[in-house]
Amino acid sequence: MEFTILADKLAVAPQVKPEDLRELAASGFVGIINNRPDGEAPDQPSSLELEAEAKRVGLAYWHVPVEPGAMSDKEVREFSAALGEAGGPVVAFCRTGNRSTALWKASQAVS
Repeated sequence: MEFTILADKLAVAPQVKPEDLRELAASGFVGIINNRPDGEAPDQPSSLELEAEAKRVGLAYWHVPVEPGAMSDKEVREFSAALGEAGGPVVAFCRTGNRSTALWKASQAVS
C-alpha cells in the first residue's frame, strides 16, 4: 500500500481498504484516521467495516469525515486530538490523501 510520510508520526494515503490494515499494523502504525464521509463512493468500505477490521488487527481508529472543500475548525480540532491520542504513528486517509494533508497542515497552524 502506498502512503506519503508528512511527519514523524503521520503518513497520508488514498482510500484504505480493510485488507490493507494488517500490513499497516505490521509496518509499525498504531492507528488510522478516516477522513472520508460514508457513502462518498459506491466502492468505498464503510467506517464501521474499517473500524472493525482495524480493531481486529490491533489498530486504533478515528473517523473524522470531511466533505470535499468544506473543512471546518471542528474537524481540524478532532484531527489534531486524534493525533494527540495516538501515541505513535498513524495513517490518515481520504479518497486521494489531499483532505488528510490539508487537515494536518491546518492542525499545525493552530498548534
